[in-house]
Amino acid sequence: MKQAVYILLGAALTYAVCLSLGRLLLQRLRLRLYRQEETPLAFLCGSACLSFLVFLLAAGQLLYKGVFVALAAVVLVSAWRLRAFHSDAPSLPTLPRRLLWLYIPIAALFTALGLLHAMAPEMSPDGSAYHLGLVARYYRERGFSHLTTNMYANLSQGIEMLFLYAYSFGKHSASALVHFSFFLTLPLLILNYARRRGMPAAGMGAALFVFLSPVVGIDGASAYNDVAIAAILFAVFYLVQIWDEERSNALLIPIGLMAGFAFASKYTAFPALLYAGGYILWRTRALRPLVIVSLCALAMFAPWLIKNTIVVGNPVSPFFNQVFPNPYVHISFEKGYTEAMRNYPGLASRWEIPLEVTVRGQVLCGLLGPLFLLAPLALLSLKWRDGRRLLAAGICFGAVYFTNIGTRFLIPPLPYFALAMAMALARVPALLPVMVLLHALSAWPPLLQEYCATYAWRLDRMVWKQALRIETEDGYLTRKWPSYAVARMIEKNTPPGSTVLSFNQTGEAYTTRDTMVVYQSARGNELGGILLTPLITDYQPLQHVTFHFPGQPLRAVRLRQTAAHIPDHWTVTEVRLYHNGQELPRSPQWRLRASPNPWGVQEAFDNSPVTRWGSWQTAYPGMRIEVEFPAPTALDAVVVVNSTDVRAATMALDGKDASGIWRTLQPKPVITEEPPPLRLRREAAEVLKERGIGFLLMQEDDFAAKDLATRPEMWGVMRVGESQGFTLYKIQ
Repeated sequence: MKQAVYILLGAALTYAVCLSLGRLLLQRLRLRLYRQEETPLAFLCGSACLSFLVFLLAAGQLLYKGVFVALAAVVLVSAWRLRAFHSDAPSLPTLPRRLLWLYIPIAALFTALGLLHAMAPEMSPDGSAYHLGLVARYYRERGFSHLTTNMYANLSQGIEMLFLYAYSFGKHSASALVHFSFFLTLPLLILNYARRRGMPAAGMGAALFVFLSPVVGIDGASAYNDVAIAAILFAVFYLVQIWDEERSNALLIPIGLMAGFAFASKYTAFPALLYAGGYILWRTRALRPLVIVSLCALAMFAPWLIKNTIVVGNPVSPFFNQVFPNPYVHISFEKGYTEAMRNYPGLASRWEIPLEVTVRGQVLCGLLGPLFLLAPLALLSLKWRDGRRLLAAGICFGAVYFTNIGTRFLIPPLPYFALAMAMALARVPALLPVMVLLHALSAWPPLLQEYCATYAWRLDRMVWKQALRIETEDGYLTRKWPSYAVARMIEKNTPPGSTVLSFNQTGEAYTTRDTMVVYQSARGNELGGILLTPLITDYQPLQHVTFHFPGQPLRAVRLRQTAAHIPDHWTVTEVRLYHNGQELPRSPQWRLRASPNPWGVQEAFDNSPVTRWGSWQTAYPGMRIEVEFPAPTALDAVVVVNSTDVRAATMALDGKDASGIWRTLQPKPVITEEPPPLRLRREAAEVLKERGIGFLLMQEDDFAAKDLATRPEMWGVMRVGESQGFTLYKIQ
């Protein structure tokens, strides 16, 4: 129970600071709002402010609980002394009492379901991995570190900064409760907007359409950010519509802050910037309002772009790496990752998406509920101006859906279509309440499980014992969440400061060890390739490409890839230079260059059979590796040791003579194949250890798992732990 108190304290204090900051901002701007609008809009504006402040603290290595307490004291005392919570604003039109008697019990029941889940130990897949894994790491390290091996650390993390504030007091569940506060705020925004527009019944129905949606419920009760993004985007839409009525310049400031906060919280929320700026420019035909909005937005998201530029050399990492080349995320990975997000395994056709996101919920991870099979009814609202504005906003904010077709990526545009649907349904007496009731029944866990897929992501029961910690967090997570058990196994069997290489995401939020996941960075990609080289024949250095030419002094030599229209990357395991049959010893004075991927060129000159330089993008003519000597050096042969997975690539050899002129030395080399070197397994393990990897985590169906289990002595590893189908090996 004591832990539950700290959880509630962390979330409540975070909410109070956000709300107070927002009330101070609204008071300063003297905005004319209705009483019911002040709290949800103040909370969201204040969230943007607190997120920005926590970012500054993290950048300054000042993430201490005492600093957070001092910040809360200053904000709360300022709000009290300045009477920021005093309001004489008028009220919105009253709600239909007869509908309240029906809707309030439904809302209360689902609120309790979500609240208990949010308070229960956090075990959502991404929440217990990178969302809170990064939060926990930042708090341990007192701020941002030079983290280049986790692409998720490069994403904008505005909501995670709020999680970080709550985490310092109540750990994981306090962070989830912060997201739950956005979950409660979103339906209030929908309802209040509809009341302002004179359609309270439709607003009540639409608010519940969204609130009761199964994927919204589970997402909003987890340490995710999709529901928070939906609330922020709706605040942008809401404030823009108020501005359109009043044309108050003061409103441009919160509009800009909210639009910038949306992008600072998730890259895919960038349409908020386009919507706010485009709408205001269209309505005013003036640049000054656009400049105000843009500067306020820039203040919110620019820090994240600056951080990425400093740490990984790409302001919008892990994307656009072709525009911003860097050694931390490969172009090929970005291409594969974005393709995977557009095509989930198990989805045979895009035509399956409507049923998958409304009724099934397994392949695309969650469901909206069968009610939203009626989404085309929203088109009936086109005959009203409010309907057209809602649908335009919904299309704008939903335009990025096909960049990731998971169901939860439909949450941001959902409120607009829900309200448009409710407007149409409200025209038929008693139809809207009936649809709300049917939606509630279909979303209640015992009935939901009767039609959705077995493993659909959803709220499935009341977890009050777990929420109140009557059942301990450790006991519940050990029983229910395999990733937690794996994380604790890592914690138990590795010393502090260890780095574990894994092919799979784990419960990083529950371990202090650095788990490097192979697919999350360029370095991880390369280390994974080293581990797999002894097991995959095509990765092994079997091909020898020999260039013979008349002996001569050269200032530089250049390998050039000449094949066009091939699907492979170009890789080179080793480059060896010869004169009179003797290999030239490597010299630190040689200047090595490569294009593309100049950062990995040393891999082709390190005399290791398990490392190789790679282009990490589809080969094209003109790719090259170059060696420049400090003085003209006599050569008569160059041997390129290569893997056989690049047979389609062809090479020519150029040389720069003493006068500085490049010419082709040999366009057609001799190609032979030789047996693989001995001890590849031990060599791979030794190279991994040299590069800071002390442990390997293998799931039972990983490609290398069986070989490591049956030949540990050949690898030079020792099994030190097992849990939930995972085995932990120490590299000796």
